[in-house]
Amino acid sequence: MLTPAELVGLIGEVAKGDQAAFERLYVATRAKLYGVVLRILRRQDLAEEVIQETYVKIWNSAGQFNPALSSPITWMVAIARNRAIDIVRKKSEVSIEEEPQAMEVASDSPDPLSRREMTEELKRLLECIGRLEPDRQRLVLLAYYNGWSREQLAEKFAAPVNTVKTWLRRSMLDIRECLGL
Repeated sequence: MLTPAELVGLIGEVAKGDQAAFERLYVATRAKLYGVVLRILRRQDLAEEVIQETYVKIWNSAGQFNPALSSPITWMVAIARNRAIDIVRKKSEVSIEEEPQAMEVASDSPDPLSRREMTEELKRLLECIGRLEPDRQRLVLLAYYNGWSREQLAEKFAAPVNTVKTWLRRSMLDIRECLGL
């Protein structure tokens, strides 16, 4: 994986229409984005479609990326995650309560791909999430790792949507503080 500074440089080149920079960006980030999308959608065919749409959006939106607002990988993951969640919402005729595997938080033992990609940054992030109260840990993981909407979280935690928004915001501020961001 490239450093954040290298990714910022590549996105800047992509904004100028540099196809070689786009290819390097794709190769450097595809596995991570695909993992996020696949975790949300749980279907390879849909995940591949979303990845394609994600990179088209990255190509078209590269000029709008602002490194002062987020890291490059965070920006790209947000694009992929948001598109995957849109797909889930459109296709969700089945209640989350009817899919027991959707109720589970991430496994304690990551799969081989996850282990290989676990960077120091990810270890720090997991340590910071571990400092949250157990309910807030579950909330953050269900929202950002499993792709649950605020409405789904409100139902699960028996709280108003605005309360869930506040809990997520505060949890994310605590995580950012822990990471020194």
